Amino acid sequence: MSNSAQGNIIQLEDGWNNVIKTGAIDVLERTLDNGFDTSFEPTEYIRIYTTCYEMCTQRSPYNWSRDLYQRHGETIEQYLNNTVLPALRDKTGQGGTILLNELKHRWSNHQIMNKWLKKFFTYLDRYYVKHHSLPTLEQAGLRHFKDEIYMNVKDNTTSSIISLIDEEREGEIIDKTLVKNIIELYEQMGMGSLDSYTNDLETPLLDATRSYYGRKREDWIARDSTPDYLIKAEKALGEEKDRVGSYLNSATEPKLRSVVEDEILQKVQMNLLEKEGSGCGVLLANDKTEDLQRMFSLFSRLENGLQPMADIVEKFITSQGNACTEKRQARLDSGQKDKNDDPDFVKSLIDLHEKYLGVIRETFSSHHLFQKALKNSFEVIVNNDVGTFSNAELMSTFCDRILKSGGEKLSETEVEQSLDRIVQLFSFLTDKDMFAEIYRNQLAKRLLNQRSASDDAEKAMIAKLKVQCGTQFTSKMEGMLNDLAVGSEQKSEFDARMEQQTDTKLSFGVQVLTVGHWPSYKAPEVALPPQMQKCMEVFKEWHDAKHQKRRLTWVHSLGNATVRATFGKKSYDLQVTTLQAIVLNSFNDGKTYGFNELKELLNLEDITLKPLLHSLSCGKHKIITKSPASNKINSTDSFCGNPKFSSNMRKIRIPVANVDSSHNKSRVEEDRSVAIEAAIVRIMKARKTLSHQQLVAEVLSQLSFFKPQPRVIKKRIEALIDREYLERSAENSQQYNYLA
Repeated sequence: MSNSAQGNIIQLEDGWNNVIKTGAIDVLERTLDNGFDTSFEPTEYIRIYTTCYEMCTQRSPYNWSRDLYQRHGETIEQYLNNTVLPALRDKTGQGGTILLNELKHRWSNHQIMNKWLKKFFTYLDRYYVKHHSLPTLEQAGLRHFKDEIYMNVKDNTTSSIISLIDEEREGEIIDKTLVKNIIELYEQMGMGSLDSYTNDLETPLLDATRSYYGRKREDWIARDSTPDYLIKAEKALGEEKDRVGSYLNSATEPKLRSVVEDEILQKVQMNLLEKEGSGCGVLLANDKTEDLQRMFSLFSRLENGLQPMADIVEKFITSQGNACTEKRQARLDSGQKDKNDDPDFVKSLIDLHEKYLGVIRETFSSHHLFQKALKNSFEVIVNNDVGTFSNAELMSTFCDRILKSGGEKLSETEVEQSLDRIVQLFSFLTDKDMFAEIYRNQLAKRLLNQRSASDDAEKAMIAKLKVQCGTQFTSKMEGMLNDLAVGSEQKSEFDARMEQQTDTKLSFGVQVLTVGHWPSYKAPEVALPPQMQKCMEVFKEWHDAKHQKRRLTWVHSLGNATVRATFGKKSYDLQVTTLQAIVLNSFNDGKTYGFNELKELLNLEDITLKPLLHSLSCGKHKIITKSPASNKINSTDSFCGNPKFSSNMRKIRIPVANVDSSHNKSRVEEDRSVAIEAAIVRIMKARKTLSHQQLVAEVLSQLSFFKPQPRVIKKRIEALIDREYLERSAENSQQYNYLA
């Protein structure tokens, strides 16, 4: 080193050639090329570092910072071009793994060289680079590697990586660590971004993946059933996810997943769902839960991927429900009597709903599209009436069988489950108000005839209906139960009054019903026996004193009685209605009465008297005899007590045919008209002006207990116009205005 002329000044060439190049760069290149461990003795490292430091801190014109920065880059470029690039070119074409291993080795060497050069030129990096806003020595080293090596080999290495990935997809074992190391190189070539990785590797990989799975799709769809295809698709998607975790950048996962899903699911979705012999409908029919879960899981990955599947599920469930309806129709067509009690049909609908409700919950994770499919299908099934009696009446009668004594033999738990399930079916009914009317009539019969199996069950059913439809829907039913509860409280008070005022042998009880809560009943003005009449007068006196503003109307057709009848030496307790008891009382004197004579005596019409006489003279237990003997009551017949009557039972229940319908259709229609008009007035009061179509749509949206036809709504609109609640717009006949 010659520095005598300038004192301690280090000349550029002296410092570079005699210290930096020979002591650092040449040593680095030799050790890297020969594969030795690269390290420097502390004294040698300090000597080189000090030289660089002094060359960068000398005063101008001997401050060599700019020259050293330039020569640092030139040194790396020369090494890369003269040594690294030729070595890589020699390995190109010898197989993907060979080229990638060489690149891995050269990249590792470059990182070592970059690290040591950064250490030697630390002062340059710290001050000169920062002051002049230049790339750091590390960044410069990376840029040189990218420009001289990466840009020249990336096409070949990308092809090699994709080939290795395709080999792995075919089941071969590859060196994942090698691939991961090369991919990390792609990431670092982005200089802080993923641009190089995305443009140079990810994009070609996605294109290759699309081609690969496009070929697989065509092969699988031609050979495999839907379940087998989906097993392969699920496996492929899982492997691609693992592949990202093993060596690809995590940002690639959603893109790679999207490509694979598009190729092996989206493009053949309908083919898979509708494939003959193994599509979605077939899997549902054969209860292939695991296959359906897999199908749901895979198609849930696609945008709107579940809607076609839900449509098929809806169509399938509807077809199953229609099959139940067709069986009922076939029974009726074969001559089976149509009646309002068809428990087998209702149970088949309950079982069907229970089954597919479970499928929706367990197989399809209660997804809203499949819940909607179940709802839509059962709205079609439940409202598809067959025969004379509507499904609303069949369902209400099914409830009646469960809730009345002597009906279905079920435990408390089974009753609760059955009620839950029938209420679920009920939720799909369009004519909920019709169900309510029928149910209320049947409830009244159970309560008044003491045929209800459990008060708790009755209350539970009403509570379930209340949850479904609100307080308004069940208020009358709750009022009926309340009437009975209040009546039982007042019974003991009246019984004490009876003992004080009468010496009758009759055990007399009265149930007071609130008119608005109960169905309307016929109240024939029957001629009562004196003892009954006396008891009624005592009750009326007691009731009027207690409730001065209430008016009593006696409905004898709802009453019941136990009559002690003696035939010879045997006595029987006959459980009959109040009207039957009055008829029997007429024969106490042993007289024979003609039909018309008895009719006049009791003050009853034919339509009321004939069923009573039929039950007593033509039924299983012939308490009175009819002449001439036949199974039909004629106005020319005569009747008398049957002295030869005998039975092995002491307590005998004698039912009477019920001539009342299960519900009053005209009353339901009247209630509907009121509800429609109320909805129209509410809407118009709030909106003031609406078109016909808008008004109809809003009325339909507000009516929850039934769905009227648009023509019915139009008729109610006309009625409100006539009564001057609304008017037609003068400018537009299809528009209505509210009249305050």
